Amino acid sequence: MIEGLKTYGSDKLVCELKEKENPIFICTIATTETSKIPGLTGAGATPELTKYTPAGDAELILDGEVKCMKDIPQTIIGEVVTPTPSMITKGSLALCDCPVMVLDAGSEIKADSDVFDISDGKHGKDIRTGKGVENPEELFEKGYSLAEILSEKHDYIVIGESLPAGTTTALGVLVGLGYDAKGKVSGCMNTNPHEMKNEIVDEGLKNAGLKPSKNNNPFDVVAAVGDPMLPAVAGVLMGAKVPVVLAGGTQLTAVCAIAKALDPDFDFSNSCLATTSFVVKDETADILNITTQIGEISVNAVNPNFEISKVEGLKNYTEGYIKEGAGAGGAMFLALMLGNDIDSIRESIEDACS
Repeated sequence: MIEGLKTYGSDKLVCELKEKENPIFICTIATTETSKIPGLTGAGATPELTKYTPAGDAELILDGEVKCMKDIPQTIIGEVVTPTPSMITKGSLALCDCPVMVLDAGSEIKADSDVFDISDGKHGKDIRTGKGVENPEELFEKGYSLAEILSEKHDYIVIGESLPAGTTTALGVLVGLGYDAKGKVSGCMNTNPHEMKNEIVDEGLKNAGLKPSKNNNPFDVVAAVGDPMLPAVAGVLMGAKVPVVLAGGTQLTAVCAIAKALDPDFDFSNSCLATTSFVVKDETADILNITTQIGEISVNAVNPNFEISKVEGLKNYTEGYIKEGAGAGGAMFLALMLGNDIDSIRESIEDACS
């Protein structure tokens, strides 16, 4: 038993990862113009500024400073200001002696850092149009090829995401692929605008001429109501010859749904989700119900005990704000796998915030 970690499902992979020493951490960044819909997400000071958040997160994780905008990306909901989850990622990775990579699957604002760009200059569009992603199959194939290469050099891959409004596009893919996901995806606000998310997804599917069905082609569904991150990460998941840790919450359940749609017999035993306890305990969502619908997917939840944090803003996570992002849960999970204790991880996160 590891303090600060609770596993839902089989812990076999956790035991195996504890014995491995050569992982790689990847944060996949992308944008969807869906994030500019007022009231949908708080992952930026204003809806328009959400397009800067992924690039800012990438710069923070790689270089420790933001260059694409004036201030550090922050989540502002009402009068509550909460540190970006990339601070959690940065602080956790400071304890991990492993390579860190940023994969750009389609961000509108480009990070001024050394990122691996597979986007061809395209980013996600407003899914209400039914035309969310222009090149999903191409992104999948590039992610698949990247995973094959990384598998030759690393014992396992931890891959997360930074994409504002990603729970809405994930909902689109889950619903489009026939899953009962309405009212079950999480979000960065302490109140979850499920009705708005449902209306956006329904409008997008209608305009794409798609009805929810497990028989739908997953690339058609992603093209209609998904985002660029989803097919890229799905490609990594399916192309890897080593274990894959999906570092995130309900957004990455949609990655699992894509894999299942492409291969109904896909074996999830060599992969898992690693997220924060804030996602699993989210009373406005139900990540465990979603994963159970898809397959035997283990979920690892890390609790950093932010209620005792010396950084006041981090305490907001315990009140339902943010919860996850930029691979935060997976980065803490990685730090635990590499032998760090949860108190040291929290203290390193506090150092990153200060």
